[in-house]
Amino acid sequence: MSTDVLEATVMLEALRVTELRLLLSQMGKSKSGLKKDLMKRVVDLLHNECNPELLSAVRELHKLRQVSKDARRSSKPSPVEIISMPACVSPENPLSPISVCTEPQMIKLPFYQTLDTILPPTPLVPMYEGAMQNSDFMFHLSVSQQAQIQNNAVVECVFRICYSESIGVEEDQYPPNISVLVNHANCLIECTYSSNKLGTEPSRPCRPIDLTPNLYLTFTNRLSVLWGNFGKSYTVAVYLVRLVSSQDLLDQLRRTAVEQQELCRRRGEIEIRVDPIFFVYVFILAKMPMSVPCRARGCAHLQCFDASFYLQMNERKPRWTCPVCHRYAPFDELLIDRAVINTTKHNSTLHCRSASELIQLQHCVSIFFFITFAITHKFMKTALSLL
Repeated sequence: MSTDVLEATVMLEALRVTELRLLLSQMGKSKSGLKKDLMKRVVDLLHNECNPELLSAVRELHKLRQVSKDARRSSKPSPVEIISMPACVSPENPLSPISVCTEPQMIKLPFYQTLDTILPPTPLVPMYEGAMQNSDFMFHLSVSQQAQIQNNAVVECVFRICYSESIGVEEDQYPPNISVLVNHANCLIECTYSSNKLGTEPSRPCRPIDLTPNLYLTFTNRLSVLWGNFGKSYTVAVYLVRLVSSQDLLDQLRRTAVEQQELCRRRGEIEIRVDPIFFVYVFILAKMPMSVPCRARGCAHLQCFDASFYLQMNERKPRWTCPVCHRYAPFDELLIDRAVINTTKHNSTLHCRSASELIQLQHCVSIFFFITFAITHKFMKTALSLL
C-alpha cells in the first residue's frame, strides 16, 4: 500500500487546481487556498485515510489529464468529458458514481434560498485590450417574479459571480476592481482588499450583490459589470432568492438534523463522561449557555459547539469553519448531538445560573492558565540557569 501511496503522490503533481479541488470537495474537505495547500491536504488524506477507491480516483484524474495533454499536442479538439468518480469518494451518496458537470456550478448558500433563475450562468468575456473591461447584460422580470418581489420583503434579486472552472462547485469570488450598475445606478458591494497591488481580488467571503433597489419591475433591466481582466475567467448569474435568517436555519436543524442516540451508541459516544471544565470553556467562548450542542458529520472530535451561536456567526461572516478542529463544516453537515443534550440536562453543575456566575467562572479559568504559565516559566528559567 505504501508503494501505491507514493505512486499517487507523484501523480498529484500533474493535476490542476480544479482537479485537486474536486477531490477535496468530494471528501468533505476545504478546497480553498493555493495549489500547495490543496496538495498538502490531498497528500494527508492519502497517508491518513488511504483506501483503494481514493487511489483509483487519483489514477483516473491523472489518466484524464494525460489524455487531455496528448489531445492538445496533436492539435485535435478533445470532446467534453464527464468524470465519474468512484462511489466511496462521495460520503453523501455512496451507492452511485458522481457525475461532475463541466459547466461551472455555484455553491449553495444556506442564507439565500434560490426561488428562480433570472439570468443563467454566463461567462464574462473580455471585449477590450486593456485591463478594465465592461460587460452588459439585459434581463426582464416575469409577472410571478414581480409579484414575489412586491409582496415579500425578504425576496431579493441578487447578482453572483464565481470562477469559470471546468469541474467542481465554485464559491463566490469578485474579480479585481469590480463595480456593478443596474440601470446606470451603482449597487452596494461590501468587499475588502488584502493589498493595494494591481490585480488583487477582493478577499473572501464574497456575498451576493443585491440588485433589488435599482430594478425596473415592468421594464427591461440593463446590468453593467465593470471588472479587471488579469488572466482569470469568471461566470456571472442573477437569481431570485428568499433571505433565510439564522433562526430559520436553527429551526430547520432541529427538525431534520438531530442525531439519533443509536448512532451515538455505535460510535461509543454514549459512554462519554462529560467534564464540567469542558463545557465552561465553551460557554465562555460563546458568552452564553450552550443550548443546542452540535458538530459536523466529518468531525472526529467529541467536543460540541453551540449551533445557535455558530449560525449567527456565519450569518455575519460566512466562513463555515468548525470552531473546534477548524475543518470545513457547512450547514448541510451539521448534526445536533442528542446524547450531549441528555447529559447536560441531567448534570445541573454544567448550567450557568447568572451572568455574574459566568464572569466568575471566566476569571477562575483565566487565573488557572496564568498560574500554570507562571509555574512553567519559572521551571524553565531555573533549568536554564543550571545549564
